[in-house]
Amino acid sequence: MIRIGVVGYGYWGPNIARAASELENAQVGAIADLSAPALDRAGRRHPSASLVQDWRDLVADTAIDAVIVATPVETHFDIAMAALKAGKHVLVEKPMAETPAKAAALVDEAARRQKILMVDHTFVYTPAIQAIRGMIDAGDIGDIYYYDSTRINLGLFQRDVNVIWDLAVHDFAIMDHLLDSKAAAISATAAAFLPNSPENMAHLTVYHENGALSHLNVNWMSPVKIRQTLIGGSRRMVIYDDMQTSEKVKVYDRGASMEDAYERRVNYRLGDMWAPALSSKEALLTEMQEFVRCIETGARPLTDGEGGLRVVKLLDAASRSTRLRGQPIELFALREAS
Repeated sequence: MIRIGVVGYGYWGPNIARAASELENAQVGAIADLSAPALDRAGRRHPSASLVQDWRDLVADTAIDAVIVATPVETHFDIAMAALKAGKHVLVEKPMAETPAKAAALVDEAARRQKILMVDHTFVYTPAIQAIRGMIDAGDIGDIYYYDSTRINLGLFQRDVNVIWDLAVHDFAIMDHLLDSKAAAISATAAAFLPNSPENMAHLTVYHENGALSHLNVNWMSPVKIRQTLIGGSRRMVIYDDMQTSEKVKVYDRGASMEDAYERRVNYRLGDMWAPALSSKEALLTEMQEFVRCIETGARPLTDGEGGLRVVKLLDAASRSTRLRGQPIELFALREAS
């Protein structure tokens, strides 16, 4: 039985602790949070877990095998690094660290101690994204031309990160999982329309090594909530609408090809649309099962530390680009430098 310690019982921590407690081969052994009311809530929901205010006490507990970090971004590195050095496996909430250097240090430490380092990119574990990945693997979509995402809503305004680090991080993780061609460069513009607040809207363009293009629209100041992604392929096109209660994924047998390159005649294909059946299983539960499975077998997690590092590099490059009013940042040069 794997005993899990959860650090942070604020916004996301209760969800993680609840999902972890549903596992057959693991249990929540300890919960840490500075807030006494938060610990009171944790105690009522997890009466068998030990409760501590200082996360260092949880990390030092020899009965704990793995630590899940669900705290503000600026604390991720210190807690995760301490847990790895204490011989614990670690699952850290997204984004895994504030800087690529800190993220890389966590990856190196986990490799050196042969411990599992996993990042909480929950969307990768949704039935919708898993279905799309399956279609890509089967060749049903063909070559990916573009990834176009709109992820907007009114709030929740964050204090420690801007809208890119809060919302675009989801798409970066999904892109890293779905698109086999990695990012070559990124251009981003952002703006803050409330005083003393981080940037609350942004547009990002990612240029991939094979010529594919990704565009992201993220915004905390939209009158409506939209979570829609379009994926265009050479064989089929996909719409993923996470706001739908059913038919979240729709596949269109539609596209265009050059019939006569000399005369520039375009041939349009207008085929059927269908919606694949999706599992109703909760993504967070699938993610917790993946974490425990990797601890037990030593397998590489689907959202491992190296993937988390790639996401942090994209976030960092996007932030650099916003300070330069959209000037593209070459990721290849950053990889060479690192």
